Amino acid sequence: MTVYRLEGIIVHGKGNGRKVGMPTANLQYEEGAELPGRGVYGVIAWVDGKRYAGVTNVGTRPSVDNDPKVTVETYLPGVDMDLYGKEMKIEFHLFLRGIQKFESLAEVKKQVDRDVRRTRDYFRDRFPGGVDNHEEERTEEN
Repeated sequence: MTVYRLEGIIVHGKGNGRKVGMPTANLQYEEGAELPGRGVYGVIAWVDGKRYAGVTNVGTRPSVDNDPKVTVETYLPGVDMDLYGKEMKIEFHLFLRGIQKFESLAEVKKQVDRDVRRTRDYFRDRFPGGVDNHEEERTEEN
């Protein structure tokens, strides 16, 4: 299976995801970079040599605004660190769904939680050694 890859620098976004407990790493990619199709994906993201499972939205954000700009935003559950200015490499493994408009950020969060569960289930069998954000989650619970 060929995996699509994209890399760039993490930049500040509008902060909407953070308001509902799902901060996203907004990727500034090279102009003219070939992006995967619009939608939400289960991904592996590499930051500082660590492998994280995440959910990436490629496209617009109709639940938040009417901005036609295509963004690449990745939610890394269980990861709580300052990522701004760091390089991130994303491997797109699993197409989860198309872009959807939700009535509120709370509704977006509910769907993203479902997307995260599907992504974790998918990677559980493919990465028996795990991914680094699982360790972060255990640390938060203690």
